Amino acid sequence: MAKDTFSEGIAPGGLRDRADIKLLVCYLLKTLKKSLTRTQINEILGEYSVANYFEVNGAISELISAKQITSELVDGDELITITGKAEISTGNIERSIPKSVREKSINAALKILERERVMKESKVEVTPLEHGYHVTFIVMDVETELLKITVYVADASQIELVKRNFYDKAITVYSDLISALTVE
Repeated sequence: MAKDTFSEGIAPGGLRDRADIKLLVCYLLKTLKKSLTRTQINEILGEYSVANYFEVNGAISELISAKQITSELVDGDELITITGKAEISTGNIERSIPKSVREKSINAALKILERERVMKESKVEVTPLEHGYHVTFIVMDVETELLKITVYVADASQIELVKRNFYDKAITVYSDLISALTVE
C-alpha cells in the first residue's frame, strides 16, 4: 500500500493512502445514507485520528472533481452528497480499509450526528458567580422543557468539558434520572 499522504496526527492503523481516504469518505456517505458537511466528515475522521485533516480535504476535492460526490453550500458549510458514479464494491472496501477503521469511523459518525441533534434540541446556559459558574442544562422536546438541571463548576475550562459531556450523554442522563425517580 503506497503511503502518499501526510501522516501527521494519524493514529497507528489509520489511513495514509489518498485512495483509501477517498474510499472511506464514499463508504461513510453510502453507509449512513445521508449527506454530511465537510466539517462533519473532518470531525468523524479526526475523532480517532483515522486520517490527516489536510488529506481528507484533498480527498474530498478530488472526489468532487471526479463527480463521485457533489458539494453544495448550506448554512455556511459545504454539504457533501455521494453520487451514483461513486459505486463502491464491498470487496474493495474490505481489501483496502481495515474493519477496525470502518467501524471506528461509523461509530464516530453516529456519535457526532447524535451530539449535533442534541445540541439543536437542548440548551446550555452559563451563569457566572463570584467564585465559579452555574451551568444549567435544559433538555427540550419541541417547546417543552423535559429536564432542567443546574450544576456548579469551579472554572471556565470545566464549562466546556461538562457541556461536551452533556451533549454526548443528554439522553442517558435524562433516562437514568427518570428511571431513578420512578422506580420503587
